[in-house]
Amino acid sequence: MRQASQAVIDLINDVRAAPDAQMIMADCFTFTFADASALYFTNADIDVTVGGTVFLGNSIRVDGLKYKCSVGLSVDHQKITIVAAQTDLIKGTAALAAIANGILDGCFITRARAFLSAWGEPAVGSVVLFKGRVGTVDGVGRTTAQVTVNSDLVLLNIQMPRKLYAPACQWVLYGYGCGLNKENFRVTGTVQSATAASIVASLSGIAADLAQGTLIFTSGANEGVSLTVKGVSGNTLTFAYPLDAVPAAGDTFEAYYGCDLTQSTCAGRFNNLANFLGFPYIPPPTFAA
Repeated sequence: MRQASQAVIDLINDVRAAPDAQMIMADCFTFTFADASALYFTNADIDVTVGGTVFLGNSIRVDGLKYKCSVGLSVDHQKITIVAAQTDLIKGTAALAAIANGILDGCFITRARAFLSAWGEPAVGSVVLFKGRVGTVDGVGRTTAQVTVNSDLVLLNIQMPRKLYAPACQWVLYGYGCGLNKENFRVTGTVQSATAASIVASLSGIAADLAQGTLIFTSGANEGVSLTVKGVSGNTLTFAYPLDAVPAAGDTFEAYYGCDLTQSTCAGRFNNLANFLGFPYIPPPTFAA
């Protein structure tokens, strides 16, 4: 059961009482992004105004998010299709390119049905049919994107307690809980010799600190390519995956310190023990036969 405003109920009753009266319905979609900004679209051919908010008709189209009523706590996973032209933008970027680049991460999508007495007039009210958060972007093509939206019941899948007792730190390096500024741990380097899977480099910092860190080429055939440093031996950096093109001597790059999430690395490499969220002194599990 969905709650409708008295204005919507009155409009429906008027249509029932007068067969020649009209009632127009339009589906309106609200995209609320992680930064709390929002965009509004409708499947109608013209703009629709609901409660002072204008839903764009000549813009991105959304197909999906059906109303579903069931008993239980199962998460409702719905597939939607987003149709956009090259001129349709999301925050200044072509909509489909923005979706491919992760603009929908943390996005909420709401589908509401607006009720109008005539085209061009503000809606007398609306009823929310579905609200959920983007789960996965399943595919992006030239004109459409397929997205899976999960109902809010997906929050019940979060493991509790969220913080586990384990020896390794649970924060993501340079993330919220870690608290470190990534730029403070950046070094630059130049390739001396290389293979597709490793390079020998001269560095502006300590090579050993780059183990499990990130390296980004700033010149040469691999310019812009980012990859993980799997291991370090002397001034030789070994990559987690080989490159498509072998770097040339003189190619430049920048790299960021890595972390193995241990207490010793947190204290010695980053001087960040105050934010360490690991429990290295927990006794190991034992088994009795």
